[in-house]
Amino acid sequence: MSFHLDHCGALPWFLQKTSFKGRCFMTHATKAIYRWLLSDYIKVSNIATEQMLYTEADLEASMDKIETINFHEEKDVFGVKFWAYNAGHVLGAAMFMIEIAGVKILYTGDFSRQEDRHLMAAEIPNIHPDVLITNSTIHTITESTYGTHIHEKREEREARFTSLVHDIVNRGGRCLIPVFALGRAQELLLILDEYWSQHPELHDIPIYYASSLAKKCMAVYQTYVNAMNDRIRRQIAINNPFVFRHISNLKGIDHFEDVGPCVVMASPGMMQSGLSRELFESWCTDAKNGVIIAGYCVEGTLAKMILSEPEEISTMSGQKLPLKMSVDYISFSAHTDYQQTSEFIRMLKPPHVSFTLKTIGNFISFCHGFQNEDSRV
Repeated sequence: MSFHLDHCGALPWFLQKTSFKGRCFMTHATKAIYRWLLSDYIKVSNIATEQMLYTEADLEASMDKIETINFHEEKDVFGVKFWAYNAGHVLGAAMFMIEIAGVKILYTGDFSRQEDRHLMAAEIPNIHPDVLITNSTIHTITESTYGTHIHEKREEREARFTSLVHDIVNRGGRCLIPVFALGRAQELLLILDEYWSQHPELHDIPIYYASSLAKKCMAVYQTYVNAMNDRIRRQIAINNPFVFRHISNLKGIDHFEDVGPCVVMASPGMMQSGLSRELFESWCTDAKNGVIIAGYCVEGTLAKMILSEPEEISTMSGQKLPLKMSVDYISFSAHTDYQQTSEFIRMLKPPHVSFTLKTIGNFISFCHGFQNEDSRV
């Protein structure tokens, strides 16, 4: 469905370590990013655990078993027909219409019904499925996703984000944006690069994205613009928007001259370790600096903890430091909210709806908000 680890992380094990003999299909962009994402996961796992699910050799072997499919291209495997629709969410994400003996089933992973800087909204199939099965994440209110929550409008969210970044660097501070390497990071890079282009007074202030994984996958984003929205496809006739004019890659903290105001987008998004954690610990005691949490935060992580703005934090070495830098939260989610999910179901008009649950409490809150006598949920 998409290249995020919660959807594809076990695939090399499944294809290489089990008796599965079927066929595996992905969109072109998903397969390309899957390769780099899982390679990065293997490197991290090698450091963190001795019990590896699979190796780099297993990943390489799994690539040969993955077939690519274009959006709307119909496939027939032993009489089972299926084709893919664009799901928004992340580059290459798809939902599949499956037809078995005349019964049509639409199966979705995570999807987004809100067009953003580079992705189109999830398509509404022109065929009404008999069954809708959705595996889309229904997160908690703490992420602003989304039992019965309604997303902030994209333009308002972007304006709030760029205003916060501008305020931090304008007061001479360092702006830290902890992010996952892929997905929302590319959206934020597009927003910042455009904003810097429109504000010459900021041109001397550097923006960095610090992720070797993001750097590797940037070539994929530069290649698969045809899988993005009309805005990107119009712009590509002039220049490639993923060749940034005001943003450069930062290999690591050893290559970083920490002098003066700057913006650094660094992984991991939860700040449990890595460069984002190192920079946070280095900058958190200065009130001029600021951190902007731009996505989902798991309970127990540093990113989640600092949203309550404690007076001090514990470093990875156990030292106590005062938290004086500003802390702000803006949700750049690529999931549907209550309004978008319920509208999607109503437009499809499926007689049967099934949710595969990731968060049961929020599914219940969704059902309380969504009442449709024509569907069985």
